[in-house]
Order: sequence, then structure tokens, then C-alpha cells
Amino acid sequence: MILVKVEQLFLSNMGFVVILKGETDERGVPIFIGAAEAQAIALQLQGVKVPRPLTHDLLKNVLDYLECRVKRVEVRDIRDGTYYGRLVLEMDAHDMEIDCRPSDAIALALRSACPIYVDEKVMEEAGRLLENLRATEDAPAIDAVTSGKGHAKQKPKSPIEMLNAKLEKAIAKEDYEEAARIRDEIKRLKKHTDN
Repeated sequence: MILVKVEQLFLSNMGFVVILKGETDERGVPIFIGAAEAQAIALQLQGVKVPRPLTHDLLKNVLDYLECRVKRVEVRDIRDGTYYGRLVLEMDAHDMEIDCRPSDAIALALRSACPIYVDEKVMEEAGRLLENLRATEDAPAIDAVTSGKGHAKQKPKSPIEMLNAKLEKAIAKEDYEEAARIRDEIKRLKKHTDN
């Protein structure tokens, strides 16, 4: 297993992407994730406190109440382009492994301050050089985390702000079908945030 960190989270033309990068590996693993999970990861990376717990906060609170510790999360496999994750929990000195989506595992790992690992096989199959994965102008970073070389962070944008920017571009290009799709995604994301 390769110890990784969340290197970057951005919105591409195909959806939200989180990149996991190893400490000593130049490759990153890009994982497409849903808007709700992207929001949960972005809020935690940005240190934003929400007035009521979101789903991953709730899960963390329940685990804490049960005195169950998240030891680590793992991206264990990739099959047909789908990643498979696992939570490794400890309760009463016993380890438990629970299958999950990597996006949920990452959101929980950030809240639990536990390590994230990627299986060597997954890195071999899906790992890409980071230079090819960096956010572009069409895919702005939600959290442009630097690689530890002392560069300043860009001010992160929320997923809704990023979608609003994409909506403006689509309208300016008179791509009304894309604008309608983005508008619907913004409504869905706002509804999820309000609940």
C-alpha cells in the first residue's frame, strides 16, 4: 500500500475529480466523484465549519460516540474504471473492514485525520504523472494544494461558485443545453447543502 494525500480537487468538463498523490511518487490517482462528496471534501480541506453536520460529519460523530476509531482508509481496487475503497476501523482492540466508495472514505479520512492508502496495483493501473493532471482554466482547482515547495495556496472556490462560473461561460458561448445541465446541478447541490 502507498500512503497518499489529497493533492488536488477540481471540476473538470466530466465532473469533480480528486487526485491522490503519494509522498515519494510522482504519480497521482484521479478519481471522479459526485458533487456531494466533492463538497464534503472541499469543506474539510478549506476548514469551513457548517452549522449542522453533513453526512460525513454525522458518521464521524457516531463513530466517536461508539468509541470506534478510523485507523485508515484504502483505495483497494479498480475494476472497469470503478474504484473500490475500504474503511479500516478499530473498536475494542478489534479491526473491522468495511467496503465503501473511495470518495466517502476520503471525506471521512479528512475528518478523522487518519491516513489514506492506495494499493500498488491501483497506482500501477491508474496512476498518472501529475503534470498531466493539473487543473486548467477550464477545470479550476477547488483547492489548489501545492506539493510542499513553499508556494502559496490559491484561494479555494466552493463547488457552487465553480459551477456558477461554468454557467456564465456556457451562457456566453450560447450553449444553452450545457447551461441548463449546470443550472440543474447547482439547484441539486444547493438543495443538498440546505438539508
